[in-house]
Amino acid sequence: MDIFPRKGATHRPGADIVAAEDAGQLALQAEKAIDDAVGSGWYAEHGNKADRAAFVLCRLRRARGGQWRSSEAGDDAVRAALGEASPEAVVWLASRAISYMDENGFPESVEPYVEN
Repeated sequence: MDIFPRKGATHRPGADIVAAEDAGQLALQAEKAIDDAVGSGWYAEHGNKADRAAFVLCRLRRARGGQWRSSEAGDDAVRAALGEASPEAVVWLASRAISYMDENGFPESVEPYVEN
């Protein structure tokens, strides 16, 4: 997994080293969390393995984005973590994300802006 930002990203001063440390730790946890989510349900209990994987990826995105003051750097970190996980796990987690988005009104939110 690449820990360096894309060209043009701005690095914060040394006081923000905590974001870099958090991002590094989360990046190390992400692959296992994603792979562990395969086959886990998400309707019966909160805090299940799929939730944990999504939680780790969200925190990784925030930490890396904060470190480099760049949403794109956070997105890159998530893509890198997903790239390290098994394809089956990525598909499983993507289906969890779509379920969550659907159940929380995403289709209605974007419908005025997309062509049917």
